[in-house]
Order: sequence, then structure tokens, then C-alpha cells
Amino acid sequence: MMAGVCDNSRRHPTIMATTVKPFLIGSIVRDTSGNAGVITSINPADGSIAGQVVRATPEDVDTAVRVAWDAFRNKPWRKLRPDQRASILFEIGRRILAERESLARLQMLDSGKPYKECMNMVTSAASYFRYYASVCETWQNEVTSPRGEYFSMALAEPYGVVACITPWNSPIMNEAQKAAPALAAGNAVIIKPSEETPQLALELVRICTEAGLPEGLLIALPGYGEDVGAALVKHPGVRMVSFTGGTETGRAIGAIAGQRLIPVGLELGGKSPHIVFEDADLDRAVAGVMSGIFGSAGQSCVAGSRLFVQKSVYKKVLDDLAARTREIRVRLPDDPEVQMGPLVSAAHRDKVAACVDLARSEGGSILVGGNMPSEQPFDKGMFYMPTIVDGLSNASRSAQEEIFGPVLVAIPFEDEADVVAQANDTVFGLAAGMWTGDYARAWRVAREIEAGSVWINTYKQSHIATPFGGFKDSGIGREKGLHGLRLYSQVKSVFFGMHEKSMSL
Repeated sequence: MMAGVCDNSRRHPTIMATTVKPFLIGSIVRDTSGNAGVITSINPADGSIAGQVVRATPEDVDTAVRVAWDAFRNKPWRKLRPDQRASILFEIGRRILAERESLARLQMLDSGKPYKECMNMVTSAASYFRYYASVCETWQNEVTSPRGEYFSMALAEPYGVVACITPWNSPIMNEAQKAAPALAAGNAVIIKPSEETPQLALELVRICTEAGLPEGLLIALPGYGEDVGAALVKHPGVRMVSFTGGTETGRAIGAIAGQRLIPVGLELGGKSPHIVFEDADLDRAVAGVMSGIFGSAGQSCVAGSRLFVQKSVYKKVLDDLAARTREIRVRLPDDPEVQMGPLVSAAHRDKVAACVDLARSEGGSILVGGNMPSEQPFDKGMFYMPTIVDGLSNASRSAQEEIFGPVLVAIPFEDEADVVAQANDTVFGLAAGMWTGDYARAWRVAREIEAGSVWINTYKQSHIATPFGGFKDSGIGREKGLHGLRLYSQVKSVFFGMHEKSMSL
């Protein structure tokens, strides 16, 4: 028995998909009639079928864009008073919470995330709609200072049809994070969920429609990135694209958007530095480091995957970290005691394993983990043990490339200048964290770190009202907060002439 893996003979019941779920394009039902393909979602806990959905095609993209534009132009959504739009958004949030348990279980089966984590994500999804209901109702357009005989305003206007392409690691939360502000801004929205976790987006469309959102304002197209995703980004009827996922895909989307001259929001990869200074509360710091990398099994864009510890306390911190990591409860996602579940798929687990093999080949020492559990009940699941790698430099590929799994690379540092230089020595800039008792130093380092979010004596805190996004190769634009509504809006300037006399040349 692997240390940290409980002796638990319970298995998830095999989920046999008796029906293939259709998807809707407005009032048009896309089912398995004709030559429609199917996407099968695999339960990462045991390899059983979690569900099946009809696979969208590039032809469906054309239909969806047409239906979405018709809804945008001819249905009242964008012309409703802000308080009327807000009431529907708030109702969507209420209905998501009312179905919290069933939605969380569906996400658990789709993604392998622990049930309690899925419950938190469903709650977050509801909070996005409630928050943007409030923003929608209280948003104030800007009255600009006059420089002549006129009255002028800057108005936030919707783009029309926007495409939102979401990842597999937090499906319903990411879909709500994009759909809520885009709808609040008055747009019609087409979501392309990950083929790994296709079911939650369909449920979100259903809930939004039942809450009163007009048909066609929100459409989900479960398909593959290379055909449906690409068709959406290239489609002349799509006026704005929002994407969360890998940097290389984001770069390709950005290139197409640049050719088309349309705006994009890109939340991409990360290799976040997590810094422990010698004057930190080391017990709290170790707990924060573990949460930062092993929470969500490391499948988080902001995972603190590069650990920098000051040399004077390096051995003490690593010894404590290794001991605690061996005790992490790797279990099935619905186990009440689970701390870390499986990875999302066999392919992704194998990629993580290959990254650990690379670390070994680079001269890294595996202090903890570095393997897949093979005994029951984990033999059919996509599990990988929490792993700590020592002995590599920040220049190694293992310290520079995103792994997106429960793998921590630990690196010692000398002083403040050294750690800032190493932390910034990466193409990424999504997030960073530090632990120190010196708040003057915390402020200095926070200002020097090149990252969109910096946590001080905490990690992975999230607040819907605080903007989120990355520097450098970690993305463009900001989601959440007022910035989230601005992301899905374009600015129109309006001038009212107040001239008492006729204008002349």
C-alpha cells in the first residue's frame, strides 16, 4: 500500500449512459439523428462512462452564430432596463444554488474533482451571476468633462455575439465566470466547453433558459477545439473571443483574432513562484504551499508549482513538507475524507508522469511520490501521487514548463534580490505567493514580481470583485470585478450639441 493512499474498497458505481444528451441551438434540438457524433465523458475515478453528449460540428457553429445574432437583434435582452436584466441574472444564480448537489455530483463524475470541491465551485458559479446582476443594475456610464459647447458620455455597449471557450479543470465555474458578465453586458454568448467535461455547460444553458433568459442568448456547443473551437474563432459573425486554457492555443487564437481585428480575453498558463522567507511562520507557510500545489491535484493555472525557500530554512521546510505530503489522503472523489482525487484523464496523467520522468533525467531527486498507485481501488482510475522534486535549478525544464499536476519543484534562494530574479525568470506571469513576517519586504517583493495576482501570507484566495488575469505569456485582459464587464463591452462616445448659435466652418 502506498503511503497516503487509504485502504478503501469502495468503488464508484459504474455510470452507464442510457441516453446521449442533445444540445440546443435556441429552439433547435441537435440529437443523434443523422450522422451526429458523440462525445463520451470518462469518470477519472474508475474509467467508467460519466455521460455522453451529442458532438457539435463546424456546421453547427454557423447555425449557432445565426441564431445568436437573431436573438441579440430581435429579442429584448440588450434593450431591457438594467434592473430587469439583473433580476433574471439573480434568478439564474438562485436556481444554480437550488441544484447545487446534483450539479456538483455531475462535475465530480466529469472531472474527478472531490465532491466537496465541486460543491464550492457550483457555489462560485452562482455567485458570479448574483454579482454581475448587482453590477448590471448599478453600472454607471461615464459623463466626460466638456471642452466646448456640448455634453458628452462614454457608454458601454455589447459586442453582439461572443465566443467563450472554457477548460476542463473547473467547468461550471469557468463557464459562469465568462457567461455572467458577457450576458450582463447585453451580449449573446456561445460556449465551447472542453470535450473532457462537456456536461455542465448544457446544464447551465438549461438553467438560464428556465430562469427567463430568452432562447438563443446562451448556446453551448460540445465539440473539439480543432474543429468547433477553431470555427468559432474564425467565424465572421463572432465579434469577441474569451479563452481560458494553454498558452500555445491562446497564442493561436490571438493570431487569428489579430488578423480579424477582434478583441480577445486570454487567461493562459502559469508556473507560479511560491516564496518562503526565513522569517515566515513556517508551519502556516508549509500548509499554504501544500494547498497551493496539491489542491485540485495541481490542475490549476495558479498552482504554486515553483517553491523558493530561503537557504537558512530550506532543509527544515522541505523535511516538514515531505512528511506532511506523505500523509495526504489520496482517495476517491466522493470519499468524505478525500484531500486529493484523480487527474482528469489517462492522457493527462501520463503527461504528468512523463514530466516527472523528465525531472529525473535532469538530475532531480524525488523526495515524495513520483508514481501512480496501482492497487485497488485506484488501479482503474487516473491517479498520480503528490510529488516533490529537489535538486534542480530554476533553469531546468521542470522548473520552466507548466506541468498542471501535483508536482512541486523546490529551489533554495539566498536573499530578496536573488528570489525576485529567479521568480521573474519565466515566460509566465499569472500568480505568485510569499510568506514573510516583514510587511515592508512583502510590499517591495509584491511590486517587483511580474504576475497578475500576488498573495502575501496566503495562497489561491479568490474574490469575485477583484480582477484576475496574467502578465507576459499568461494572458491578455482581466476577468472578474468591474473589469469583467468591461472585457465584454465596447465603448461608444456620444455627444449632444449645446450650441446657442449655428456652427460655422
